[in-house]
Amino acid sequence: MGNMGRVPVGIVGASGYGGVQLVRLLKEHPGVEIVYLGGESSAGKPFSDLYPHLSPFVDLKIEAIDLEEIAARCQVVFLSLPNGLAYQMAPTLLARGCKVLDLSADYRFFDVNTYTSWYGGDRQDQEIVSKTVYGLPELYRDRIAQAQLIGCPGCYPTASLLALAPLLKQGLILPETAIIDAKSGTSGGGRQAKVNMLLAEADSSLGAYGVARHRHTPEIEQICSDLAGSEVTVQFTPHLIPMVRGILATVYATMRDPGLQHKDLITIYNAFYRNAPWVKVLSSGTYPQTKWACGTNLCYIGLEVDSRTGRVIVLSAIDNLMKGQAGQAVQCLNLMMGWEETLGLPQLSFYP
Repeated sequence: MGNMGRVPVGIVGASGYGGVQLVRLLKEHPGVEIVYLGGESSAGKPFSDLYPHLSPFVDLKIEAIDLEEIAARCQVVFLSLPNGLAYQMAPTLLARGCKVLDLSADYRFFDVNTYTSWYGGDRQDQEIVSKTVYGLPELYRDRIAQAQLIGCPGCYPTASLLALAPLLKQGLILPETAIIDAKSGTSGGGRQAKVNMLLAEADSSLGAYGVARHRHTPEIEQICSDLAGSEVTVQFTPHLIPMVRGILATVYATMRDPGLQHKDLITIYNAFYRNAPWVKVLSSGTYPQTKWACGTNLCYIGLEVDSRTGRVIVLSAIDNLMKGQAGQAVQCLNLMMGWEETLGLPQLSFYP
């Protein structure tokens, strides 16, 4: 065990935005001790070389990735890596008794064939995949608590699914009419140098990308189908917006009962999320803004009914690096360890 009985944890891929968010959260978490930070290109460097502002607080070095060494030192391992690497590492860590939380897409799908058709790769780990739990606590809380391997959701799917879940679970909409229009800050693209993320390229501009073929589409459809009890196809269009953090997803769908009122939906959503401390359903006429969730693990949901078109409109706002990534992973860790779901996670945003 770690210091004073704390659980020893490691982060593989600590140098990216997801990794540094995990370091920030776990460093202040009362139940864990960070004992390992891993990476390839940055191995041997002090973590503070990558993030100098953390030099007074984090004195660890980035170490080479040695799975046997990681398993010997860590009870819990976060894999914050590009797609296609986690499934090469997780089996060894699991076999050595570690709990593993994967922040990439590798373990988000129930079927490896869905993964390979969208992401490629040659995978032989369907048996492990079949035991993996999708890490959206508001939907799979009890299963997460019993799991050894968690496939943490993508940021767009988190915002979209939390908006859609009550509608699909209660059969309130025609699933085939669901349209998701979502916008994300530039940090969602990671820390690597990319032309479209340059300030001169992204500032004062708004544009769609991955139209009709974004990799988060099958992830969203998989969970929507699980909720609805039948195969669901959605229209999903993401956009890059010139801000650093945040996602706003606006979801449209045709209601089965055109007589359903706004107040009815508020009641339904509040009941659905009554035991979900990180989801806040807003009162009538109030619509969420990304700034409200900035730096927190919260998801704010606003609702409207358009009686003229017979559609429901759901707006969902999260911090893509928190509820959409590292914060949600820590939320899952809390459930896996039997701790309070809110432990070590900030509830008040950076504002303004």
